[in-house]
Amino acid sequence: MADAISCGAAISTVNLGEALGTLALRGQDPQQTVDRFTAAGLLNGAIRVEPVVEADAIEAARLRPLTKSSGLSMADRVCLALAKRLDVPALTTDGGWRILDVGVEIVHIRDSQP
Repeated sequence: MADAISCGAAISTVNLGEALGTLALRGQDPQQTVDRFTAAGLLNGAIRVEPVVEADAIEAARLRPLTKSSGLSMADRVCLALAKRLDVPALTTDGGWRILDVGVEIVHIRDSQP
């Protein structure tokens, strides 16, 4: 994952919100997390925070019937839509994405770790 980030990475505002929500469930303050990651040069530095645009919403909707059997959430589909728009691979730890064929390269980051 560090290699992907060092080459330039992006996260949608939806996926950032989802990640921050997970941290909030664990008792961490989302604003403090964003402040810490921004100060460290991760957010809006090594990792661009991308807004969700109309084209992403349309693509996420298009992906819904194609991914329903895999149980992808809206945030998952937004991730794939952003990857498609930016023409970059989508990074995931979700093994269920292995069977997806949606026109986006999918990289399973757990597979690439020693």
